[in-house]
Amino acid sequence: MSTSRRNQDDAPTGRARRQPRSSDVPLQCERAFPCGLTRRELIWQMGGGFVGTALAGLLQADGWSANVARGATSAAPRGPLAPRKPHYEARAQSVIFLMMNGAPSQVDTFDYKPELAKYAGQPLPADKKFINSGNRQMGFLTPAWRPFRPGGQSGLLVSDYFPRVREHADKLCVIRSCHTDSHAHGSALVAMNTGKTLIGRPSLGSWAVYGLGTENQNLPGFVVMLDKRGGPISGQPNWSSGFMSATFQGTLFRPTGNPILNLQGPEYIDRSTQREQLDLLAQLNERHLRERQGGEELAARVNSYELAFRMQSDTPEAVDLTQETETTLAMYGVGTLPTDEFGRNCLIARRLVERGVRFVQLYSGGGHLEETWDAHESIEKNHGRHGLEVDQPIAALLTDLAQRGLLDSTLVVWGGEFGRMPFSEGKDAPGRNHNPYGFSMWFAGAGVKGGTSYGETDEFGFEAVSNKAHLHDIHATILHLLGLDHELLTYFHQGREESLTDVGGRVIRDIVA
Repeated sequence: MSTSRRNQDDAPTGRARRQPRSSDVPLQCERAFPCGLTRRELIWQMGGGFVGTALAGLLQADGWSANVARGATSAAPRGPLAPRKPHYEARAQSVIFLMMNGAPSQVDTFDYKPELAKYAGQPLPADKKFINSGNRQMGFLTPAWRPFRPGGQSGLLVSDYFPRVREHADKLCVIRSCHTDSHAHGSALVAMNTGKTLIGRPSLGSWAVYGLGTENQNLPGFVVMLDKRGGPISGQPNWSSGFMSATFQGTLFRPTGNPILNLQGPEYIDRSTQREQLDLLAQLNERHLRERQGGEELAARVNSYELAFRMQSDTPEAVDLTQETETTLAMYGVGTLPTDEFGRNCLIARRLVERGVRFVQLYSGGGHLEETWDAHESIEKNHGRHGLEVDQPIAALLTDLAQRGLLDSTLVVWGGEFGRMPFSEGKDAPGRNHNPYGFSMWFAGAGVKGGTSYGETDEFGFEAVSNKAHLHDIHATILHLLGLDHELLTYFHQGREESLTDVGGRVIRDIVA
């Protein structure tokens, strides 16, 4: 599989160098080495060896050797979204990323810290006050607002904000030692989605589709569903394809009503007429591309027209929840407040991965502050509200995927852009500030060890102290489960091979069964 964008036209041109004959070599240089070669012949062959080494490296990066070893005979992909072979056998075929926009508190959800109750009301120890508090007041250590209870046979501790999810504790692997590079929502969300706090890089979903394509050519490979209260404050860069072709960017589905507006054309244009129009447009665009260098954005636009045409037949069926039974709808909480919206989106996510969509991301929380998981005012009020919205739908998603045999091939990821502090924001203040130093995420399905936890924060849940998992490690592990090597999955841009994890990142192999 080709995972870089090297321009073959950049290869040096000109006549091939003629191999020197012994008659070309001056007498004083004709002394042969034990191998029978003259000095000049030896140097010439060494140069050829260096070229071969470089060629082998390029072929390895393109996955040539792996394909030969497995006897692959398939032709090259027909288009940018056509399915491609992974670097190695994949555990996951699809990913559903449940993004809790605003950052849930780890010490109130999946990282139980009894020391917080023991030292409640005391300040954070002085040796831990190197933090950037964002100009907010540092209060006193505050215990979890709701009790933690063991779930499943594993006894994994989960708080009462997620009682339904706790029933699936044996499916979860909680990574309690996550850390990131920013304490601000906008940049931290961009980092969690793209690997960097800087805007302009491809998102995780874009990398997945770029590397693997998608199984269903009539649906987008990467779908994003936002909260009806609004999108993340950093907006479109969270699902952008960055410096890649726009073909790989996320396609937004609306959270309520018709997921995609204006998908159908006007009634007076039938499908055959529309097909003729697109064919003519494609011919004109192809002529333009033949006569001019570059044109990547135009090619991406052509692909988007074709995808939209194909989506007209498949998308309405994929999001038609009237095909589901009343039992399934009730399990997800569809038609009932406060679970209706997120339950509907979780059910659509299941239907999409069932139909071969590669990457689906769902957002809980929209806009800013208390409309998201950003619990500055009150953990109990905020997490109580948002927990009720998502707990039942997430549990239903795990149940439904398992019952349909999809959980073995679908990786479910839960988390936010960072966590929250173990102390309050002031005296008698029930909220918590941002914490990028230590927080929790969890994985389920696709070969992940269920009923386990990985890594630890300190006794207060403030910072990761063992088996630290940077966001690059999270990304590397997700790509690994998809069968992609995060160091080989690259895109040539502005003179260097870019990757999702850049120069960092390691696969968290301990969580893979």
